Amino acid sequence: MKTTTRVAVIGGGVVGCSVLYHLTKLGWTDVMLIERSELTSGSTWHAAGGFHTLNGDTNMAALQGYTIKLYKELEEITGLSCGLHHVGGVTLADNRDRFDMLLAERAKHRYMGLETEIVTPEEIAGIAPVTNTDGILGGLYDPLDGHLDPSGTTHAYAKAARMAGAVIETHCHVHETNQRPDGTWDVVTAKGTIHAEHLVNAAGLWAREVAAMAGIYLPLHPMEHQYIVTDDVPEISAIIDAGGEHPHVMGPAGESYLRQEGRGLCIGFYEQPCRPWAVDGTPWNFGHELLPDDFDKIEDSIEFAYRRFPALGRAGVKSVIHGPFTFAPDGNPLVGPVPGLRNYWSACAVMAGFSQGGGVGLMLAQWMTAGECERDVSAMDVARYGDWITPGYTRPKVIENYQKRFSVSYPNEELPAARPFRRTPMYDVFDQLGAVWGHQYGLEVPNYFAQGDEPRFETPSFRRSNAFAATAREVKAVRGAVGINEVQNFGKYLVRGASARAWLDRIMAGTIPQPGRLALNPMLSPAGRIIGDFTVACRDETTFQLTASYGAQAYHMRWFQQNAQAGVSVENISDRLTGFQIAGPRARDVLAACTDADVSRLRFMGLMRANVGMVDCTIQRVSFTGDLGYEIYCDPMAQRSLWEVLWREGQPHGMNPFGMRAMMSLRLDKFFGAWLHEYGPDYTPAETGLDRFIRFSKEADFIGRTAAEAERASGPARRLAAFEVAAGDTDVNAYEPVWIDGAVQGFCTSGGYSHHAGTSVALALIPSAMVHSGLEAQIEILGEMRPARLITTPLFDADGARMRG
Repeated sequence: MKTTTRVAVIGGGVVGCSVLYHLTKLGWTDVMLIERSELTSGSTWHAAGGFHTLNGDTNMAALQGYTIKLYKELEEITGLSCGLHHVGGVTLADNRDRFDMLLAERAKHRYMGLETEIVTPEEIAGIAPVTNTDGILGGLYDPLDGHLDPSGTTHAYAKAARMAGAVIETHCHVHETNQRPDGTWDVVTAKGTIHAEHLVNAAGLWAREVAAMAGIYLPLHPMEHQYIVTDDVPEISAIIDAGGEHPHVMGPAGESYLRQEGRGLCIGFYEQPCRPWAVDGTPWNFGHELLPDDFDKIEDSIEFAYRRFPALGRAGVKSVIHGPFTFAPDGNPLVGPVPGLRNYWSACAVMAGFSQGGGVGLMLAQWMTAGECERDVSAMDVARYGDWITPGYTRPKVIENYQKRFSVSYPNEELPAARPFRRTPMYDVFDQLGAVWGHQYGLEVPNYFAQGDEPRFETPSFRRSNAFAATAREVKAVRGAVGINEVQNFGKYLVRGASARAWLDRIMAGTIPQPGRLALNPMLSPAGRIIGDFTVACRDETTFQLTASYGAQAYHMRWFQQNAQAGVSVENISDRLTGFQIAGPRARDVLAACTDADVSRLRFMGLMRANVGMVDCTIQRVSFTGDLGYEIYCDPMAQRSLWEVLWREGQPHGMNPFGMRAMMSLRLDKFFGAWLHEYGPDYTPAETGLDRFIRFSKEADFIGRTAAEAERASGPARRLAAFEVAAGDTDVNAYEPVWIDGAVQGFCTSGGYSHHAGTSVALALIPSAMVHSGLEAQIEILGEMRPARLITTPLFDADGARMRG
């Protein structure tokens, strides 16, 4: 057996074999796959083998499209058959909300180049004749949908990798993974020890156990899943005899997916009375076994399916496949470098392996060989979960995700499982004030505060929700007087050391401020893409506080650790520093009433230390609302005391609490971008306007400088622009196509309603040459073309006099 390798991939399912193949494709041929049993053991061998492109995240949908198109390439390379059946597929909608979701997905697909289309009930009856279309409003047809042979496809990946030099060792049980001081790994197996520079955990059902060998927890859990194959169905035989194949049909209302299998049908279910499997760990001796049949838990699903697909009721059951596969809490894969470990990579929880496995393999291989991916993979980045996550949180979220696999996914929906979990000292106070809660990175965060008869529950919707009036009231309070909310949901980092300034000058693209000052700073990847949007505060010459998105903590800490420098310490203090933001024209008056410090001398983008009431605080003069505002930071143990003084002194000035719904409306008034909307790894500074914060004149060779300078010289092909939209009762959410002169020229990054200006606003990326004030366009929202006009003057405080004054 080979004992040294550049990369050791643990797990011989479709994902592990895809990672192995893509590493060789990108030039790393000294790679090795280690499999406990035979290839396809675990979840792969009993998978239904379906594939589709539909996914709420556009990058995930694109990667699924890549995966599907890759199979013919694999067949050509290896001469092996993947058993491809490109039969197309229809997702059914039996109510208005589900149809709205399909309209939104079709709109996204327009600029992605995916050839989906909305079809009528009559067209569905022609495309998928076994379907009873009673009660169906329409559907989304995707010609790329289909199914394949799971075993043949996995072996095609494996053969392609072997042809390029990869080694595959089967019947090689991994017992230990031990890291050496230099960051490389010893993989102790039943056949001996393998020394690897990099280790990839693609262990599928055993990913938890393999992760534990390295002392880490990966948030995933296996779920039992069952599908049925019928005897011959006359309607299917007739289609085959006519030279055709029946397409896939996704029946979300019945939690089912259906496809042709031979001359019969295969139907699988995501039933509500579902069961997690192997709660105490996956047995090492499990492999090519199935679970006992369990018709009781799918009884309701079967009854519904027989009504939607009557042919099922006339066919006998040929076989039942009941086996486990793994989910992460949100249903997306866990991919990328594991935070806190050198050279340890995850390729786990890929529950849709034959839709996503190729894209997962490509992205991970790019990450390993080039240091970054060609597109934003935040939706599947293992770093989207932090050290706070536990098995006790993961399991109920996985169950919830399984149950909602085919449910309508609303842009404003707050899922209830495993909540509330993480709460600040203000939770009960805010709850009594009527907080309606959202969550971010496991933390409970107020979306808005219900007063009087305002709803204590926000109805999920694609249109303006029942929180509209409460949000308008909170926006009015901020713009007219003063609002208060927490700053807990900011990521916060303390950077210290004699070389801290020099290190930050290399990590950040902008100005590193002098003591007592703040500066906005883009953080770039080597390719010049935006991987962070920070406020950098200089407390003194060797101490800096960084502030960014709360949900990106593990992502950003991983980057800091990967670029560590001796003599510079970086601490994540996100949960060790909290406080409040106050904003609005009376914010200074409130703060002055709470402290003896002369707050009138604190200029915009400045900071000071002061006692606010009894609490020692750091005060920063900055606000995401675009108004006169302050961020006031303190020790969490003193937060309630800080609240009491701010709230007491704020009442004579009309202080009201406000939540994230109002915050996102307020920032639109100033066209401020937001993390993973306007700012993220898919975009560059010049495209989004963040290049105005890059200090090109500084001597430091900051990461991404070469790429940023090249884009500066050539100019970006597209630019972020703001539009006023005649939106009716439905505002832009994200990824709606922008039509200009009858063609799709761009897409929206985010949007919403400006309660201050009384108009709907969209931020969108369009060709740079088209960006000029007054440009007429149309934005497709839920299938309707809505007139839009490009605007360049902010809707509030256009000259910044109030924000800076």
